[in-house]
Amino acid sequence: MGLRSCWKSRHKNGSGWVRPGHAVLLWLCVSQLGCPGSGAVGESTAVVQRDAEFDVTYDDTVTSGNQTIYAFNHTVSRNKSEGVRVTVDVQSEGMESPILFVVRQKQAVLSFQVPLILRGLYQRKYPYAHVGRTLCQPPTRAASETQFFFIDVSTLSSLGTHYQLRVSRVYSFTLQTDKKFSFTASPSQPQYFKYVFPEGVDTVIVKVSSENTFPCSVMSIQDILCPVYDLDNNVAFIGMYQTMTKKGAITVQRKDFPSNSFYVVVVVKTEDEACGGPLRFYPLRPDELFDAGNRSKVVDVVVSPAINSEVYVFGMLFCLGIFLSFYLLTILVACVENRRGSKKREVLLNPPDMSPAETGKMPASPYEYGSFADNGSTLSSEAVTDSAASTDNNYGYMERSLDSVGRSRQESLSSVEEDDYDTLADIDSDKNIVRTKKFLFVSDLARKDKRVLNKKYQIYFWNIATIAVFYALPVIQLVITYQTVVNVTGNQDICYYNFLCAHPLGALSAFNNIVSNLGYVLLGLLFLLIILKRDIVHNRALVRNDLNALECGIPKHFGLFYAMGTALMMEGLLSACYHVCPNYTNFQFDTSFMYMIAGLCMLKLYQTRHPDINASAYTAYACLAGVIFFSVLGVVFGRGNMVFWITFSVIHILATLLLSTQLYYMGRWRLDSGILRRMVYVVYTDCIRQCSGPMYIDRMVLLVMGNIVNWSLAAYGLIERPSDFASYLLAIAICNLLLYFAFYIIMKLRSGERIQCLAVVCILFTAVVWGFALFFFFQGLSTWQKTPAESREHNRDCILLSFFDDHDIWHFLSSIGMFGSFLVLLTMDDDLDTVPRHKIYVF
Repeated sequence: MGLRSCWKSRHKNGSGWVRPGHAVLLWLCVSQLGCPGSGAVGESTAVVQRDAEFDVTYDDTVTSGNQTIYAFNHTVSRNKSEGVRVTVDVQSEGMESPILFVVRQKQAVLSFQVPLILRGLYQRKYPYAHVGRTLCQPPTRAASETQFFFIDVSTLSSLGTHYQLRVSRVYSFTLQTDKKFSFTASPSQPQYFKYVFPEGVDTVIVKVSSENTFPCSVMSIQDILCPVYDLDNNVAFIGMYQTMTKKGAITVQRKDFPSNSFYVVVVVKTEDEACGGPLRFYPLRPDELFDAGNRSKVVDVVVSPAINSEVYVFGMLFCLGIFLSFYLLTILVACVENRRGSKKREVLLNPPDMSPAETGKMPASPYEYGSFADNGSTLSSEAVTDSAASTDNNYGYMERSLDSVGRSRQESLSSVEEDDYDTLADIDSDKNIVRTKKFLFVSDLARKDKRVLNKKYQIYFWNIATIAVFYALPVIQLVITYQTVVNVTGNQDICYYNFLCAHPLGALSAFNNIVSNLGYVLLGLLFLLIILKRDIVHNRALVRNDLNALECGIPKHFGLFYAMGTALMMEGLLSACYHVCPNYTNFQFDTSFMYMIAGLCMLKLYQTRHPDINASAYTAYACLAGVIFFSVLGVVFGRGNMVFWITFSVIHILATLLLSTQLYYMGRWRLDSGILRRMVYVVYTDCIRQCSGPMYIDRMVLLVMGNIVNWSLAAYGLIERPSDFASYLLAIAICNLLLYFAFYIIMKLRSGERIQCLAVVCILFTAVVWGFALFFFFQGLSTWQKTPAESREHNRDCILLSFFDDHDIWHFLSSIGMFGSFLVLLTMDDDLDTVPRHKIYVF
């Protein structure tokens, strides 16, 4: 009955708080009944209560036989935020029986022991004898209210333990907008401060910085609730948080905090492993206490208003305006080309002095190659006939009647298969005769039925469309899950953003990084429309039996172009998915279709003059799947793994040699048991028996340079073992593409061909754009190769319209650069549209 009487007396006060005079009776009642923390059952414990004051240091001793209660009262104002900080220092070296401090507040109880034991990695224990804690401010509805709080000091140690207690007011408890505030924190002395949203501000960005990298810290944003989680072992329980070394930033929205205010909490961790620091103590000794040393850190906090809705709207309109301007420019160029074509058509159809029959020339078919073609060229029918009949310059070119071509084209495509040509009895010997000539022309490698090749290359488009659907759907599902986890847990270490320029929109944490990928999609769609226009115009020319379309220029196969445009659109979609939550595990989303684009560009460049022997879609995509497979393995297992790098380097070199052999001999070689014998025979006859140079000089130069580049890249990877394997693999693909493209341009000029003005403009424009794009790419605002805290050291503010950062500009420029590169491949050989194929060299 004694305990019940004490319990009832505690609740007689309407506010639910014990008056200072009643506290002694309560503790005497509890001590007589033997409550935990007051000694053994039946043992008498003396309870001493003191009316304490702020900013006074109390030196005292506590044992299991006496307990001390410090009673404080202070005035809480509704319109004024003022914190209260409790600081405790214990002088005793005994750690077996710590002192327990219990702070009883209105609607909150805070307890901690001193020495404070904090745990690190592998359950390492770090004792702290100096502890400082800030008390959360209880809410009040009155304009001014006097509140009481009590600090109970007790221990189970029979020996006296000396301590010092000091309670002080924190006058600068509320952070001011755009004003830097500095303070010092440590693992046992965390700090937190309050921020109130000003009128008219719905979003702010909290920036925390320090001049020292270590010790590792955690910044947290928590609602105005009690208790506040401000220790290393509980700071992740609620709110948003992220680790930091020198920089940290979190964007906070008013809608997430009903009280229109929040706490900014800074906690110093007991160890630095979470921030990439070294493991200080090893091996682990069970139950041993480690001295953490001095782990205090000076921190600066600035809370600034974030952008408003107008900046969002203007940023999106700016993004749309840039890429829609390319649509307008394309329409303008098409109109100019159509107008020029109409004038030239009028001149050709109605010459001023003589008719076409009198000139002996056949007018070229106007408007047959789209808006980027030179429509004013003419072709001499006599020259075509003579050259076609010449055996010295023909090399396999055979003149075909236009009627037979027209009839064959009207047949059903389903009745023609590629095997119809390859299974003829004499075709192998014919291939050897044609493809092993010293000088090859396009007519030699454009002998297959055009309908067969069209079907073959259309498979590229349908395959990549299928791949895109099956690849994109689980990616979208996964990144939505990632974003949900980030929003629910508040763990902002999951995603590697540029937090100083990450503008949220709804559930998306960095909307600006997502919307900046719009250029890939819009420009990819524009490229598909350009290809569709050229495809339609070319088919119309074929229906008219136009001689230029039938027998002149580079054979028109648009399947690879369609695949390239689709890949560019998918790159934008997957890059946007990756930037929903960029991190170590989903980086391959951002690079997979980059490999696709690089591979398709090389295949298109090779297909230009080798339409009959280019790789099939199944082979090409199988090889690209192998590249992506190695990319995933490299990201997961490649970091510092010598076995992986040796294996990859060997495969890289062998693949380079096999591809070089395939290209040099135009596919006329076999990989079987007699390959070594044939290799020895070639070396003996060409190098030992007689010293003769290579038969195909140009191809040999390209392949030697390609092997030098690839062997060098393989050696670099084996020696340096770069941590970003995906980027290393992409660099290999880009280096090979640039090498082949440069070789193509040089050989084109060597062969006496010219590059038209539009193609030259595209080349120069694309080169300039890629130069600026790479500059912004290498700024490196974040990197998943390091810890999240180390990645944030590279974060920088927005540089464009207060909305886009350097990486967003990379998205803009790289999408424009890829679109320009595609146009270069599309228009580079327009000068050959009126040149017979038996006069166009293969290189």
